[in-house]
Amino acid sequence: MPSDPRTLRRAGLTTAAAMAIMLGSSAAPGSQTTTPPPSRQEPVFTATANFVQTDVIVRDSRGRMVPGLTAADFVVYEDGVRQKVDVFRPYVGGRDISVGTGTRGTSRGGIITAPRAAADTTGRVFVIFIDDLNFTFRSTSSVREIMRLIKTVVQEEDLVSIVSSGYSSIAVDPVHDYGYRHLEEAIKKTAGSGMDSRQILTAASTSQGPAGLRYMAHTAMRTANSILDQLARFSGVRKSFLYISEGYNFNPYEESRLKIEQERYGRGSSVPPSDERGRERNPNDPQASPFAKTGQVFSEADLISDLAELIRNANRANVTFYTIDPRGLVAGPDIDETVSITEHRDHVRATVDSLKAVAHNTGGICVCETNDFKGKLEQINNETSDYYMLGYSSTNRDPAKGRRMIRVEMTKSGLTPTYRTEYTLLKK
Repeated sequence: MPSDPRTLRRAGLTTAAAMAIMLGSSAAPGSQTTTPPPSRQEPVFTATANFVQTDVIVRDSRGRMVPGLTAADFVVYEDGVRQKVDVFRPYVGGRDISVGTGTRGTSRGGIITAPRAAADTTGRVFVIFIDDLNFTFRSTSSVREIMRLIKTVVQEEDLVSIVSSGYSSIAVDPVHDYGYRHLEEAIKKTAGSGMDSRQILTAASTSQGPAGLRYMAHTAMRTANSILDQLARFSGVRKSFLYISEGYNFNPYEESRLKIEQERYGRGSSVPPSDERGRERNPNDPQASPFAKTGQVFSEADLISDLAELIRNANRANVTFYTIDPRGLVAGPDIDETVSITEHRDHVRATVDSLKAVAHNTGGICVCETNDFKGKLEQINNETSDYYMLGYSSTNRDPAKGRRMIRVEMTKSGLTPTYRTEYTLLKK
């Protein structure tokens, strides 16, 4: 199976397909070894370096979520070896219903939980990530409307963090957003600053595409990765990342950019007379083009690498990504855009593929190529409200085995589980 991104590109695979090959069709839970926040009381179990937990959504043949299951209804395998489910916790409405309210420990599905003074009232954890560096200003109104619709998902008992990647300068630490005060303030501040087609065509380019476009994508994913490091500290709750972005494509509008460069620097030359190091280039050398095929291949490889890192970190922290494209259904370029319909379609497809790769490989959904944002957000609300958390101590003690494959089966027929299918050990 090819794993080199350049091989995948030559095979004509999209970014989403390449990610599926590199990471699996959906991705994995990460080890949870950290202490939960002080405000949340957790059932007591032995925490070890090889403890793994994952959230599982179970649907029937009609696509409806199935409540009332027990640990005996699940069978978990890691790398083909059956694992003992040490922790089983059903969640309804985002709350752990396995929690006892008395002073004695309770047993559900064979799992003994620690005594509690009162039932847990903490809900879910949401990160609303506004990637304003990577959606254009004309998408601002759509993004603000999506943020208003998110009110139908986030409840008062949920912890909510709101962060922007760029100039909107939004940074809200996890809080219970009573009255949606923080969300309303973020809506007012949100404004897209991403590059539109005209800016992309005229921007300075390297051999791997527009430098500004690449920088803004790196900045956004670096910010998201830093948030994931913090989310790894939360345990025992559903962690969801609402990622609002128009996606990523490191080498868009290649033919149009090449034409502009040729007109700018003279016929037969597609680049300035000197390279990045100031050395003279042969203006008639076709390999001097910054848009040569090899550059495109490396550009695609770099994008896949960045997305793969984001996905690995999400799976390690047991965080589900729900990517949201504010463009909705895109019919074609706007009247003021000078790119061809073909190039515009290819660019949109590449950016949507990047969003699908992140969502599908972390167990979430991509709200892409649709204008039904309300309906999709209702689906996200349902998926993050009713689910089962399974935890086990991996029997694989080999530290060299960094990538672990997970399979969850149901003992009852007609039920389909949705979960992450792999995780990667944290390198020490």
